[in-house]
Amino acid sequence: MKEPGGVRLPETAAVLAVRRGVREWVAARGGRGPVVVGLSGGADSLALVAAAVVEAGPVTAVVVDHRLQEGSGEVADRAVAQAMGLGCVGAVVVPVDVGRAGGVEAAARVARYAALESVRDGRPVLLGHTLDDQAETVLLGLARGSGGRSIQGMVAWKAPWGRPLLGVRRAQTVRMCADMGIEPWHDPHNTDPSYTRVRVRDELLPLLEDVLGGGVAQALARTADQLREDGAVLDGYADTLLRAARTGDPADSVDVVAGAESTTERRSLEESDATTERPADSSPRCPDSTSDRRRGGFDDIHRPALSIEILATAPAALRRRAVRAWLADQGVTGLVNAHLQAIDELVSNWHGQGGVAVGGGTRDHRLVVTRERGTLAVRAQPRI
Repeated sequence: MKEPGGVRLPETAAVLAVRRGVREWVAARGGRGPVVVGLSGGADSLALVAAAVVEAGPVTAVVVDHRLQEGSGEVADRAVAQAMGLGCVGAVVVPVDVGRAGGVEAAARVARYAALESVRDGRPVLLGHTLDDQAETVLLGLARGSGGRSIQGMVAWKAPWGRPLLGVRRAQTVRMCADMGIEPWHDPHNTDPSYTRVRVRDELLPLLEDVLGGGVAQALARTADQLREDGAVLDGYADTLLRAARTGDPADSVDVVAGAESTTERRSLEESDATTERPADSSPRCPDSTSDRRRGGFDDIHRPALSIEILATAPAALRRRAVRAWLADQGVTGLVNAHLQAIDELVSNWHGQGGVAVGGGTRDHRLVVTRERGTLAVRAQPRI
Protein backbone atom coordinates (compact mmCIF):
# COMPACT_ATOMS: atom_id res chain seq x y z
CA MET A 1 0.00 0.00 0.00
CA LYS A 2 1.37 3.37 -1.00
CA GLU A 3 1.51 6.41 1.25
CA PRO A 4 -0.85 9.42 0.75
CA GLY A 5 1.67 11.11 -1.54
CA GLY A 6 1.92 8.06 -3.78
CA VAL A 7 5.41 7.02 -2.59
CA ARG A 8 6.23 4.09 -0.32
CA LEU A 9 8.95 4.93 2.20
CA PRO A 10 10.89 2.33 4.19
CA GLU A 11 9.98 2.21 7.88
CA THR A 12 13.43 2.74 9.33
CA ALA A 13 14.20 4.80 12.42
CA ALA A 14 15.67 7.65 10.35
CA VAL A 15 12.75 7.79 7.91
CA LEU A 16 10.22 7.77 10.74
CA ALA A 17 12.07 10.58 12.57
CA VAL A 18 12.07 12.82 9.50
CA ARG A 19 8.43 12.02 8.71
CA ARG A 20 7.45 12.78 12.29
CA GLY A 21 9.13 16.20 12.09
CA VAL A 22 7.23 17.08 8.93
CA ARG A 23 3.95 15.63 10.20
CA GLU A 24 4.10 17.65 13.42
CA TRP A 25 4.97 20.82 11.53
CA VAL A 26 2.03 20.30 9.15
CA ALA A 27 -0.38 19.65 12.03
CA ALA A 28 0.76 22.82 13.81
CA ARG A 29 0.06 24.83 10.64
CA GLY A 30 -3.49 23.53 10.29
CA GLY A 31 -3.13 20.43 8.10
CA ARG A 32 -2.09 19.27 4.66
CA GLY A 33 -1.82 21.55 1.65
CA PRO A 34 0.40 22.45 -1.30
CA VAL A 35 3.97 23.41 -0.40
CA VAL A 36 7.21 24.40 -2.07
CA VAL A 37 10.43 22.76 -0.90
CA GLY A 38 13.79 24.42 -1.44
CA LEU A 39 15.95 21.61 -2.83
CA SER A 40 19.72 21.73 -3.12
CA GLY A 41 20.19 18.03 -3.85
CA GLY A 42 21.87 17.49 -0.48
CA ALA A 43 20.73 14.95 2.09
CA ASP A 44 18.72 17.37 4.24
CA SER A 45 16.58 18.76 1.45
CA LEU A 46 16.17 15.40 -0.32
CA ALA A 47 14.94 13.82 2.91
CA LEU A 48 12.59 16.76 3.41
CA VAL A 49 11.17 16.38 -0.10
CA ALA A 50 10.53 12.67 0.40
CA ALA A 51 8.82 13.21 3.76
CA ALA A 52 6.82 16.23 2.57
CA VAL A 53 5.40 14.31 -0.40
CA VAL A 54 3.96 11.80 2.06
CA GLU A 55 3.06 14.05 4.99
CA ALA A 56 2.40 17.58 3.67
CA GLY A 57 0.48 17.46 0.39
CA PRO A 58 1.33 18.33 -3.23
CA VAL A 59 5.02 19.28 -3.32
CA THR A 60 6.79 21.45 -5.85
CA ALA A 61 10.58 21.29 -5.53
CA VAL A 62 12.53 24.42 -6.43
CA VAL A 63 16.23 24.11 -7.13
CA VAL A 64 18.09 27.42 -7.03
CA ASP A 65 21.17 27.29 -9.24
CA HIS A 66 23.61 29.84 -7.81
CA ARG A 67 26.02 29.18 -10.69
CA LEU A 68 29.01 29.54 -8.35
CA GLN A 69 30.55 26.17 -9.21
CA GLU A 70 31.37 24.47 -12.46
CA GLY A 71 28.72 21.91 -13.34
CA SER A 72 26.04 23.48 -11.14
CA GLY A 73 23.50 23.13 -13.93
CA GLU A 74 23.99 19.35 -14.04
CA VAL A 75 23.65 19.17 -10.25
CA ALA A 76 20.38 21.11 -10.45
CA ASP A 77 19.00 18.89 -13.24
CA ARG A 78 19.86 15.76 -11.25
CA ALA A 79 18.05 17.15 -8.19
CA VAL A 80 14.95 17.85 -10.32
CA ALA A 81 14.95 14.26 -11.57
CA GLN A 82 15.29 12.95 -8.01
CA ALA A 83 12.42 15.16 -6.83
CA MET A 84 10.11 13.92 -9.55
CA GLY A 85 11.09 10.35 -8.74
CA LEU A 86 10.08 10.96 -5.13
CA GLY A 87 6.58 11.98 -6.17
CA CYS A 88 6.68 15.77 -6.48
CA VAL A 89 3.93 17.30 -8.62
CA GLY A 90 6.54 19.62 -10.11
CA ALA A 91 10.21 20.54 -9.94
CA VAL A 92 11.92 23.55 -11.46
CA VAL A 93 15.38 25.08 -11.64
CA VAL A 94 15.71 28.82 -10.99
CA PRO A 95 19.12 30.23 -12.03
CA VAL A 96 20.26 33.31 -10.10
CA ASP A 97 23.07 35.83 -10.23
CA VAL A 98 24.89 36.09 -6.92
CA GLY A 99 26.37 39.46 -6.01
CA ARG A 100 29.20 40.12 -3.60
CA ALA A 101 27.58 42.43 -1.03
CA GLY A 102 28.27 41.13 2.46
CA GLY A 103 30.35 38.23 1.14
CA VAL A 104 29.52 35.37 -1.19
CA GLU A 105 27.72 33.32 1.47
CA ALA A 106 25.38 36.16 2.45
CA ALA A 107 24.80 37.24 -1.15
CA ALA A 108 23.94 33.66 -2.17
CA ARG A 109 21.43 33.48 0.68
CA VAL A 110 19.75 36.70 -0.43
CA ALA A 111 19.55 35.49 -4.04
CA ARG A 112 18.22 32.08 -2.95
CA TYR A 113 15.41 33.46 -0.82
CA ALA A 114 14.44 35.95 -3.51
CA ALA A 115 14.24 33.14 -6.06
CA LEU A 116 12.08 30.99 -3.80
CA GLU A 117 9.79 33.92 -3.07
CA SER A 118 9.40 34.63 -6.78
CA VAL A 119 7.97 31.19 -7.58
CA ARG A 120 6.10 30.13 -4.44
CA ASP A 121 2.75 31.57 -5.60
CA GLY A 122 1.28 31.95 -2.13
CA ARG A 123 2.45 28.56 -0.89
CA PRO A 124 4.65 28.05 2.18
CA VAL A 125 8.29 27.25 1.44
CA LEU A 126 9.86 24.43 3.43
CA LEU A 127 13.61 24.53 4.11
CA GLY A 128 15.81 21.65 5.22
CA HIS A 129 17.55 23.20 8.23
CA THR A 130 18.19 20.61 10.93
CA LEU A 131 18.93 20.66 14.65
CA ASP A 132 22.63 20.70 13.77
CA ASP A 133 22.15 23.85 11.68
CA GLN A 134 20.32 25.39 14.63
CA ALA A 135 23.20 24.59 17.00
CA GLU A 136 25.71 26.13 14.58
CA THR A 137 23.58 29.27 14.26
CA VAL A 138 23.36 29.69 18.04
CA LEU A 139 27.11 29.23 18.49
CA LEU A 140 27.88 31.78 15.77
CA GLY A 141 25.52 34.29 17.34
CA LEU A 142 27.02 33.69 20.78
CA ALA A 143 30.56 34.17 19.47
CA ARG A 144 29.60 37.52 17.92
CA GLY A 145 28.27 38.75 21.26
CA SER A 146 25.22 40.17 19.52
CA GLY A 147 22.75 39.65 22.34
CA GLY A 148 19.79 37.44 23.09
CA ARG A 149 18.05 37.92 19.77
CA SER A 150 20.99 36.61 17.76
CA ILE A 151 21.08 33.34 19.72
CA GLN A 152 17.37 32.64 19.41
CA GLY A 153 18.22 30.69 16.28
CA MET A 154 15.80 29.87 13.48
CA VAL A 155 12.06 29.54 13.93
CA ALA A 156 9.96 26.65 12.64
CA TRP A 157 7.54 29.05 10.96
CA LYS A 158 7.89 32.66 9.91
CA ALA A 159 5.70 33.17 6.89
CA PRO A 160 6.34 32.05 4.25
CA TRP A 161 9.35 30.05 5.49
CA GLY A 162 8.90 26.71 7.26
CA ARG A 163 11.58 24.56 8.88
CA PRO A 164 10.07 21.19 9.85
CA LEU A 165 13.40 19.49 10.58
CA LEU A 166 14.71 21.65 13.43
CA GLY A 167 14.25 18.69 15.76
CA VAL A 168 15.95 16.23 13.38
CA ARG A 169 19.68 15.50 13.34
CA ARG A 170 21.72 15.77 10.17
CA ALA A 171 22.84 12.16 10.61
CA GLN A 172 19.20 11.11 10.36
CA THR A 173 18.66 12.80 7.00
CA VAL A 174 21.85 11.21 5.67
CA ARG A 175 20.69 7.83 6.98
CA MET A 176 17.25 8.29 5.44
CA CYS A 177 18.76 8.88 2.01
CA ALA A 178 20.86 5.75 2.40
CA ASP A 179 17.83 3.76 3.52
CA MET A 180 15.95 4.90 0.40
CA GLY A 181 18.86 4.24 -1.94
CA ILE A 182 19.18 7.92 -2.87
CA GLU A 183 22.61 9.42 -3.52
CA PRO A 184 22.65 13.06 -2.28
CA TRP A 185 24.91 15.75 -3.68
CA HIS A 186 27.83 16.74 -1.49
CA ASP A 187 28.40 20.48 -1.83
CA PRO A 188 32.15 21.23 -1.74
CA HIS A 189 31.37 24.50 0.05
CA ASN A 190 30.13 22.47 3.02
CA THR A 191 33.66 21.18 3.63
CA ASP A 192 35.57 24.36 2.78
CA PRO A 193 37.29 25.58 5.99
CA SER A 194 37.44 29.13 4.64
CA TYR A 195 33.79 29.40 5.73
CA THR A 196 33.42 30.02 9.47
CA ARG A 197 30.28 27.89 9.69
CA VAL A 198 32.15 24.91 8.25
CA ARG A 199 34.81 25.16 10.96
CA VAL A 200 32.11 25.45 13.63
CA ARG A 201 30.50 22.31 12.20
CA ASP A 202 33.64 20.24 11.67
CA GLU A 203 35.89 21.46 14.48
CA LEU A 204 34.17 23.43 17.23
CA LEU A 205 30.98 21.40 17.77
CA PRO A 206 32.77 18.02 17.79
CA LEU A 207 35.29 19.43 20.30
CA LEU A 208 32.51 20.70 22.56
CA GLU A 209 30.72 17.36 22.32
CA ASP A 210 33.95 15.58 23.32
CA VAL A 211 34.89 17.91 26.17
CA LEU A 212 31.37 18.25 27.61
CA GLY A 213 30.34 14.65 27.18
CA GLY A 214 27.78 14.93 24.39
CA GLY A 215 24.38 16.52 24.05
CA VAL A 216 25.76 19.94 23.15
CA ALA A 217 23.81 20.41 19.91
CA GLN A 218 20.53 19.53 21.62
CA ALA A 219 21.34 21.87 24.52
CA LEU A 220 22.06 24.75 22.16
CA ALA A 221 18.79 24.14 20.31
CA ARG A 222 16.89 24.09 23.63
CA THR A 223 18.53 27.36 24.61
CA ALA A 224 17.34 28.93 21.37
CA ASP A 225 13.79 27.72 22.05
CA GLN A 226 13.81 29.18 25.56
CA LEU A 227 15.21 32.52 24.41
CA ARG A 228 12.57 32.78 21.70
CA GLU A 229 9.87 32.30 24.33
CA ASP A 230 11.42 35.01 26.52
CA GLY A 231 11.87 37.23 23.49
CA ALA A 232 8.22 36.94 22.51
CA VAL A 233 7.16 38.14 25.97
CA LEU A 234 9.60 41.06 25.91
CA ASP A 235 8.49 41.97 22.39
CA GLY A 236 4.92 42.26 23.67
CA TYR A 237 6.02 44.53 26.50
CA ALA A 238 8.13 46.59 24.08
CA ASP A 239 5.20 47.06 21.70
CA THR A 240 3.11 48.47 24.54
CA LEU A 241 5.95 50.77 25.60
CA LEU A 242 6.39 51.93 22.02
CA ARG A 243 2.71 52.81 21.67
CA ALA A 244 2.88 54.78 24.91
CA ALA A 245 6.04 56.62 23.84
CA ARG A 246 4.39 57.57 20.55
CA THR A 247 1.26 58.94 22.22
CA GLY A 248 3.16 60.52 25.09
CA ASP A 249 0.71 59.11 27.65
CA PRO A 250 2.56 57.40 30.54
CA ALA A 251 -0.65 55.65 31.60
CA ASP A 252 -0.42 53.52 28.47
CA SER A 253 2.82 51.93 29.65
CA VAL A 254 2.84 51.97 33.45
CA ASP A 255 1.48 48.45 33.99
CA VAL A 256 3.58 46.71 31.39
CA VAL A 257 6.76 48.54 32.42
CA ALA A 258 6.25 47.54 36.05
CA GLY A 259 5.75 43.92 35.02
CA ALA A 260 8.64 43.93 32.63
CA GLU A 261 11.02 45.38 35.20
CA SER A 262 10.82 42.25 37.32
CA THR A 263 11.09 40.10 34.20
CA THR A 264 14.22 41.83 32.97
CA GLU A 265 15.82 41.64 36.41
CA ARG A 266 15.51 37.86 36.21
CA ARG A 267 16.54 37.57 32.59
CA SER A 268 19.31 39.85 31.39
CA LEU A 269 18.77 39.79 27.63
CA GLU A 270 20.84 42.07 25.44
CA GLU A 271 18.87 43.41 22.52
CA SER A 272 21.16 43.92 19.52
CA ASP A 273 20.95 41.19 16.87
CA ALA A 274 23.83 42.48 14.78
CA THR A 275 27.53 41.84 15.13
CA THR A 276 29.58 43.88 17.58
CA GLU A 277 32.79 43.25 15.73
CA ARG A 278 32.73 46.80 14.38
CA PRO A 279 34.46 49.36 16.60
CA ALA A 280 32.50 51.59 18.94
CA ASP A 281 33.02 54.62 16.73
CA SER A 282 31.05 52.88 13.96
CA SER A 283 28.05 54.97 15.12
CA PRO A 284 29.43 58.48 14.52
CA ARG A 285 27.86 61.42 16.29
CA CYS A 286 26.84 64.48 14.37
CA PRO A 287 25.29 67.85 15.24
CA ASP A 288 21.56 68.04 15.94
CA SER A 289 19.37 69.50 13.25
CA THR A 290 15.85 70.60 14.13
CA SER A 291 15.24 72.80 11.10
CA ASP A 292 14.86 72.24 7.37
CA ARG A 293 13.09 68.92 7.99
CA ARG A 294 11.98 68.32 4.44
CA ARG A 295 15.10 67.21 2.58
CA GLY A 296 15.50 65.32 -0.66
CA GLY A 297 12.12 63.59 -0.48
CA PHE A 298 12.26 62.88 3.28
CA ASP A 299 9.19 64.14 5.13
CA ASP A 300 10.71 64.56 8.58
CA ILE A 301 7.69 66.44 9.88
CA HIS A 302 5.58 63.30 9.67
CA ARG A 303 8.14 60.95 11.17
CA PRO A 304 6.82 59.80 14.56
CA ALA A 305 8.95 60.90 17.51
CA LEU A 306 9.13 59.16 20.89
CA SER A 307 8.68 60.68 24.34
CA ILE A 308 12.01 60.80 26.18
CA GLU A 309 10.22 60.90 29.54
CA ILE A 310 8.38 57.64 28.93
CA LEU A 311 11.42 55.89 27.46
CA ALA A 312 13.71 57.01 30.30
CA THR A 313 11.47 55.50 32.98
CA ALA A 314 11.36 52.06 31.30
CA PRO A 315 13.85 49.25 32.05
CA ALA A 316 16.90 49.57 29.82
CA ALA A 317 16.46 46.20 28.06
CA LEU A 318 12.83 47.00 27.28
CA ARG A 319 13.67 50.52 26.13
CA ARG A 320 16.35 49.34 23.73
CA ARG A 321 14.01 46.72 22.29
CA ALA A 322 11.27 49.31 21.72
CA VAL A 323 13.67 51.81 20.16
CA ARG A 324 15.10 49.15 17.88
CA ALA A 325 11.61 48.28 16.58
CA TRP A 326 10.83 51.97 16.09
CA LEU A 327 14.05 52.54 14.12
CA ALA A 328 13.21 49.62 11.83
CA ASP A 329 9.82 51.24 11.15
CA GLN A 330 11.65 54.44 10.17
CA GLY A 331 13.70 52.61 7.53
CA VAL A 332 16.90 52.50 9.56
CA THR A 333 19.20 49.65 8.52
CA GLY A 334 22.53 48.15 9.53
CA LEU A 335 22.13 48.67 13.27
CA VAL A 336 24.91 47.31 15.44
CA ASN A 337 25.29 47.32 19.21
CA ALA A 338 27.35 50.54 19.13
CA HIS A 339 24.47 52.38 17.46
CA LEU A 340 21.93 51.16 19.99
CA GLN A 341 24.13 52.03 22.96
CA ALA A 342 24.80 55.53 21.63
CA ILE A 343 21.10 56.10 20.91
CA ASP A 344 20.19 54.84 24.38
CA GLU A 345 22.55 57.42 25.88
CA LEU A 346 20.52 60.15 24.17
CA VAL A 347 17.69 58.99 26.43
CA SER A 348 19.37 57.88 29.63
CA ASN A 349 22.67 59.78 29.78
CA TRP A 350 22.19 62.96 27.78
CA HIS A 351 24.67 65.77 28.39
CA GLY A 352 24.28 67.82 25.24
CA GLN A 353 25.82 65.35 22.78
CA GLY A 354 24.74 65.40 19.16
CA GLY A 355 22.74 62.83 17.26
CA VAL A 356 23.75 59.37 16.07
CA ALA A 357 24.15 58.70 12.34
CA VAL A 358 22.55 55.43 11.22
CA GLY A 359 22.10 53.56 7.95
CA GLY A 360 19.09 53.73 5.67
CA GLY A 361 19.39 57.13 4.00
CA THR A 362 19.88 58.00 0.36
CA ARG A 363 22.86 58.94 -1.75
CA ASP A 364 22.39 62.60 -0.80
CA HIS A 365 21.04 62.32 2.74
CA ARG A 366 21.82 60.26 5.81
CA LEU A 367 19.53 59.44 8.70
CA VAL A 368 20.37 60.75 12.15
CA VAL A 369 18.71 59.92 15.45
CA THR A 370 18.45 63.11 17.50
CA ARG A 371 17.13 64.33 20.82
CA GLU A 372 15.00 67.42 20.48
CA ARG A 373 12.32 69.10 22.57
CA GLY A 374 11.90 66.14 24.88
CA THR A 375 11.60 63.58 22.10
CA LEU A 376 13.73 61.07 20.22
CA ALA A 377 13.43 61.61 16.48
CA VAL A 378 14.90 60.40 13.15
CA ARG A 379 15.95 63.22 10.84
CA ALA A 380 17.48 63.42 7.37
CA GLN A 381 20.66 65.46 6.95
CA PRO A 382 22.66 66.21 3.79
CA ARG A 383 25.76 64.12 3.31
CA ILE A 384 28.87 66.25 3.37
